[in-house]
Amino acid sequence: MWQRRLAAAALLVLGAALGWYLYSSEMTGSRPFKLGLDLSGGTQLVYRADLSGITANDVDDSMSSLRDTIERRVNLFGVSEPIVQTEKAGTFAGAPEERLIVELPGITDTQKAITLIGETPVLEFRLLKGSTPPEAITAENVNELFEPAAITGKDLESAQLQFEGQTGALNQPVVVLHFDTAGKKLFAELTKANVGRYFGIFLDGSAISVPVIREAIPDGTAVISGGFTPEAAKELARNLNYGALPVPIELISTQTVSGTLGAEAVNDGIMAGVWGVGAVVLFMLLWYRLPGVLSALALVLYIALMLALFKIIPVTLTAAGIAAFILSIGMAVDANILIFERTKEELENGKNTKDAIAEGFARAWPSIRDSNISSMITAVILFWFGTSLIKGFALVFGLGVLVSMLTAITISRTFLLALGVEARSGFTRFLFGSGTHI
Repeated sequence: MWQRRLAAAALLVLGAALGWYLYSSEMTGSRPFKLGLDLSGGTQLVYRADLSGITANDVDDSMSSLRDTIERRVNLFGVSEPIVQTEKAGTFAGAPEERLIVELPGITDTQKAITLIGETPVLEFRLLKGSTPPEAITAENVNELFEPAAITGKDLESAQLQFEGQTGALNQPVVVLHFDTAGKKLFAELTKANVGRYFGIFLDGSAISVPVIREAIPDGTAVISGGFTPEAAKELARNLNYGALPVPIELISTQTVSGTLGAEAVNDGIMAGVWGVGAVVLFMLLWYRLPGVLSALALVLYIALMLALFKIIPVTLTAAGIAAFILSIGMAVDANILIFERTKEELENGKNTKDAIAEGFARAWPSIRDSNISSMITAVILFWFGTSLIKGFALVFGLGVLVSMLTAITISRTFLLALGVEARSGFTRFLFGSGTHI
């Protein structure tokens, strides 16, 4: 018995430690909660995509690849819950243009936001139209001398810094490019069909090198060499890995946006959570009596643990995320209700308190397990296929379901068994009854 009471005391100490961590981190500002764009505001950047070298059939794929690349890049810099979307905008001349809209929550410094996007290199491989490369390749004559890009950065899988050179000579840094499955196939077919032709490698519109295709390259590996210093080659490889853009983009507008819901929504959400938790706790106390008291303690521990995880991971809280958190609180209480009802049934069948608690947990576990697994499957599907805001909801919801399941089968059970109530007196029946049952 003393082991169970020691475990219960340890859980209470854990709850106090979590509470102190949440309080101190908020007071000192060392690890504040991260709020999404809808609650805290941020920066909006609008880019125009240059699709002059893209065929009409490839526009949609190129814009999708551009959106995915930018979203991956801003996430590499720790910007959570970015909103990156594309739109087709009309111009005064009547010709539509493709735009990329990037919204970064919590960043109000416009220049910092632009830096996060950065001047990501645009990588292109273009076949020379003629048989001999010219002495000078400029921005003015590049489209006349070379065919449209056959392969772009959207086909790139990774870039690595390597050193090449003859024995006894100073090894020269080069950047080795590895294409993805589609790019590897395209690169193999292109080199096979154009043996003997010159193949220009362009970075941000500038020719890095114009090698001749001597043979087919089936493994999808290309080498960029241009007299780099080791530092320059390393930076190039890093930037390409961050995401080589499939098409060039031009920044056309910037603005700092306030939260679409604002501080009032945050306060309203907090108050809704407080009132909701208070109502749930009051119901559990009145309906389930002594087990209700213990479930309230377990619920407080669950909330403290979830809030601590939000800070540690960290999780960016949006209005959808807050809703998911409140929903998970209800599911945490639902597991306790199943346990208490099964325990009450065992007490009514004449078992003592200790056996009734053990049997109640054993009978409730399959229902708790199956319902939580189905909820986790839903959360995984939403996270896998959803957009940024839906992913935020799915992450908080899935995390809440997992933690609530653990607290229901560990914390609540530990508190109940630590009571050590063995008697079957009328008062004991009252304490473990529910509603109008005694």
